[in-house]
Amino acid sequence: MPTQTVHSLPERLYSADSVRVMDRYLIDQQGVDGFELMQSAARAAFRQLRKGFPEAGRVLALCGAGNNGGDGYLVAVNALRHGLEARCVAVAPVEKLSGDAQKAASQARAEGVDILELSGLTAAELQAMLSAADVVVDAMLGTGVTGAAREPVAGVIRQLNETGKPVLAIDLPSGLDATTGWAEGEVVRASLTVSFIGAKAGLYTGKGVGACGRVVVEPLAMAEQGEDGQQSPLAERYDWPACRRWLAPRALDAHKGAFGHVLVVAGDHGFGGAGIMAAEAAARSGAGLVTLATRPEHVPASLSRCPWVMARGVSNGGELVPLLTQADVVVCGPGLGKSAWGQQLLQLVLASDKPRILDADALNLLADQTPEPFARQVLTPHPGEAARLLHCRVSDIEEDRLAAAQALQRTYGGVALLKGAGTVVATGAGLPAIIAGGNPGMATGGMGDVLSGIIGGLYGQTGGAGKSAIAGACAHLQAADNAARIQGYISLLPGDVIDALAGVFRQVQCMTGNDREDE
Repeated sequence: MPTQTVHSLPERLYSADSVRVMDRYLIDQQGVDGFELMQSAARAAFRQLRKGFPEAGRVLALCGAGNNGGDGYLVAVNALRHGLEARCVAVAPVEKLSGDAQKAASQARAEGVDILELSGLTAAELQAMLSAADVVVDAMLGTGVTGAAREPVAGVIRQLNETGKPVLAIDLPSGLDATTGWAEGEVVRASLTVSFIGAKAGLYTGKGVGACGRVVVEPLAMAEQGEDGQQSPLAERYDWPACRRWLAPRALDAHKGAFGHVLVVAGDHGFGGAGIMAAEAAARSGAGLVTLATRPEHVPASLSRCPWVMARGVSNGGELVPLLTQADVVVCGPGLGKSAWGQQLLQLVLASDKPRILDADALNLLADQTPEPFARQVLTPHPGEAARLLHCRVSDIEEDRLAAAQALQRTYGGVALLKGAGTVVATGAGLPAIIAGGNPGMATGGMGDVLSGIIGGLYGQTGGAGKSAIAGACAHLQAADNAARIQGYISLLPGDVIDALAGVFRQVQCMTGNDREDE
């Protein structure tokens, strides 16, 4: 099952502009020859090609006009030197190349690489070449190209994607914005992306998650110099191993009062399962006590599914007030609905001044109100909910997910967690986080309910909104990936993720040394 590779996290992520400055820093300030740097990139890319596609004997490189195209020509040179059959299609005319890209194409020709001009090929001839290749190297568009891919590149991308051939993308898949992860038009769907100098934020969120496949970052000379050209990162990337240490070791004489009392306010008529899933996820995430405030009709189902949750039937706001008083943190919104019942309960939650995680219908109701920033809260919208909260289009959210999460945080305070491929967490303090992990099986109803419950369960254990949101998202995605290895993507259900949380949090118990054997 293809997932993006995670090495050592947290990892600094940069904008495309920052990485270009780093590249110029190496050349202008550190005296690294530009063509030598290009040759190093090509060698690194070819190493990854051999690792990723060890059976490949025929390589076809699609080469554009800039240095990205030059990398492609030199990858073909490396392939030929190692006994592979290598050909190049000049998507941009060779005679229009300049600088290091022109040197690369000349070297490829001098060493016997067959270079064909795209303008001289029919669609059928290009199709035959793509079909004959064992792996295709995408070196058409680099980080300097913005906006939708234009013809003829857009047409080549369509043909390439239709073949289903394995693709190695050089630096980034053509058509992707390396800073934001947005693709305005056609974008190459790569199997493996080899990126250079610094990790680019757009490869890990939005369209980048689906377009890049497995991502490998080759620092090249930057690792030798130990410099970043004075560039500030755009974000940091986290996974579960990076943040599980935020959960403090549990004393052997620990008691339930030490780990927080979570109140889940959820589940209008017809949506009782949402609250039950959130409450069960909170309990599975280590909360000391969990209470579910829901429609009275849903109490029997809750007691049957998870009798360790204190289910309370709530018909009106007056019945919620004493439950709010007892709680340490509130999860509000899963299946809440937009009826008078849900609106009344939300207003009481907002007025209570309790730390809160707001999800689903709580966010939709909040979008109709004047924003009142609150520090001790986590908002967990998907892109549609985020667009309602910011009164913009969903496409505006997806065009720059990092900026959208930060805008939500500035507007509403607390922490904003923007769901979707490459979850983004903006805390308002320090860099936003992009969360590693996740899989297509999560594209089903109820996964967000589980996430809100996990964050609620972790709130009292991690020290507040920021760490609970990041750790909760990491644990959620790790559990989903663990469950998918057993269930597959198509059959994955929210309940499978809840069950897999035990294995995820077991790592914390083992890490803290709380296991001991009786002698």
